[in-house]
Order: sequence, then C-alpha cells, then structure tokens
Amino acid sequence: MKRDSLVQLPPALLTPASAVDARSQARYVMGIDGGATKTLAAVFDLDERAVHLAEGGPSNADAVGAASAVDALLDVADLALQRAGIAQSELATAVLAVAGTDTDAIAGNVRSARTDDWIVVNDVVGAWAVATGGRPGVGAISGTGSNVFGVGPGGQAWRVGGWGHLLGDQGSGYWLGNESIRAALADRDGSGPQTGLSDAAADFFEVPSVEALAALVYAKPLTKGEIAAFAVVACELAQGGDAVARELYRRGAAELAAQIVAVIGHAGLAGGGDDRTDSRRGGDDNGDFPVGLIGSVFKAGPMFVDPIAAAVHQVAPRARVSVVEMAPVGGSLQLAARACGRGDAIDHDSLKRSIDDALARQR
Repeated sequence: MKRDSLVQLPPALLTPASAVDARSQARYVMGIDGGATKTLAAVFDLDERAVHLAEGGPSNADAVGAASAVDALLDVADLALQRAGIAQSELATAVLAVAGTDTDAIAGNVRSARTDDWIVVNDVVGAWAVATGGRPGVGAISGTGSNVFGVGPGGQAWRVGGWGHLLGDQGSGYWLGNESIRAALADRDGSGPQTGLSDAAADFFEVPSVEALAALVYAKPLTKGEIAAFAVVACELAQGGDAVARELYRRGAAELAAQIVAVIGHAGLAGGGDDRTDSRRGGDDNGDFPVGLIGSVFKAGPMFVDPIAAAVHQVAPRARVSVVEMAPVGGSLQLAARACGRGDAIDHDSLKRSIDDALARQR
C-alpha cells in the first residue's frame, strides 16, 4: 500500500524565511482560516503590523460542497481587502488554510479566480504553522473536526486524520457531541449507564425527549456544527463529575493522542522515521519540539489536555505540549509572509496581539 505523506507542503512554503526575491519588499499578505462553521480572513500590513479581519460562512467542501466553499473563501477575502483599504493587486501572497478531506478542487478554482500567489493548503498546515512558527513540530486541531500534521527536522511531512465526520474526526467537537448523544440514547434504552447527558441533550436541542432527538438527527438532519456545539454541554457535565461524560473525554483524548504519536513517528521527530514500530519509541535521543493544540475542544482543560500530553511524553519526553492561544488564521499569515520572503518580518507575540486586538474590535 502507498504510504507517502497525505499532505505535502507547497514549494513556495518551503522557501527559507530569509529568501529575497522580487516580492521581498511586499507590504501586505493575507491569511484565511476556513472551517465547517465559519471562515476568517486577515490582511496583515507587514510594515505597520496592523491586522484587518473579515468573517464569513463555512468553507469546508465536505460540509457545503466545493462551489459554495470557494464562493465563501473569495467573498470573505474580498471583504478583508476592502477593510484593509487595498486592491487585490497590492497583495503579495495569500495562504488559504481550508478544512476538508480534499483541497485540490478548492485550490484549482481559487487559482483560476485569482493568481498563483493564492496558495491553498489543508487547515492542518495552518495549524502546524501557528503552533511551530513553520519549524519542526506538530500541530493538532480539535474544533468542530480534528486533524494532525507535523514536519520533522529533515522536512518530512506527515498528516494523520482529517477524514471528515463520517470516517474520522476522532476527539473533535463533532465526535464528542455525537458520542454524547449515543451515550444518552444508551441510557434511555438501558444498554448503557445512566448519565446527565440524556436530559441535557433534550434541553439543548429543544426536544421533549432523547428519543425525539434521535428522530431529529435523521429527519432534519442536524448539521455537523449543531452536533459539535453539544460538546460544550458535555464538557460542563464532565467537569461536574458525570462519569459517562468524563469517560467520553478520556476516550477522545486517547484517540487524538494516538494520531499525534503517529505523526511524531512518521515525521521523524522522535527518531521514528517511517517504521510503524518506531512511532512508539521513546528514549533519551528524542528531540525538543513543540506540539501545539489548537481548537475549541482544548478549552476543556486538564481532563482533555493532560492525557494527551502524557501519551506524547511516552514517545517524546522532551516534547513541549501546550494549548496554542493564537487564532489559527495567524498560521496562514505566517506562511504567507514566508512565501513572499518576509517571514522574518513577523514576530509571534506581536502578531498574536494584533489579531486579538482586531478580533476584539470586530465583536
């Protein structure tokens, strides 16, 4: 079976940050973070350190179709350009990090509508960049969906997960919401333990009973985002001591941790290479690299984060596991600056402050 990397970094994103070309004096870059529930675009003024934001609808082709996804991406991009007060021709590079199982159709349509300087990557590449600054390490997303991507010291890239809500998304908001509904139904029919998820699910979805919720799931049907939203309630119950909800978060953490460990091994971050057995190996020769956790599910805190960190440290004792505070669109901006030869113009902390300030003004 073919087992090369499922996601490759475009050549433009492998250019050293110090590279100088015709665009090295570029002033404006754009980053886009496109997901199943919303799309965020940011224009960054590399000279003034100013961020101009715009928000639009979903752009995950699995959720809305490729045509609608492209429309959403271009609409929010145009709005961000308008808010920045610049023309499209003034933009040096745009990196669009888009959720979904296959971004090739999105990339082709975006290039046709704009230019080759509009680079489309999977959203997990943007997550990796915001977690690592484009250096060796791992970025793990757990929001509405889940996905993990890492790059090793030799440039080896590896992705695990990202198969969408029907075939994957383990440890994501959707997975937790869906499993919580399953647990509520098991409580109702007596095949599983009692849990507060049953009454909470009926209240959250505004139905008279959990069995009515089952009918709603199939008849409406509920969207991926609507089901994922219930994970917030499940988290509150878990933190309050509901044993079933806590077990769901433990299982979700274990699923996501297994994906991170696989990426560490295959990307060669812990000396693992491509050998499957090596992906479980630990020891003193393991490197020091970041594992950034990105997305709303990590707001669950220690009950979700700590088991992931423990699993990672079994194979890479010196890995730095942390929840990333910068909005994912920051990763796209860092990649865009790198692609036009101005990667050194972005400082992680100042970029985070600029994005946070822009988000605060938008609220």
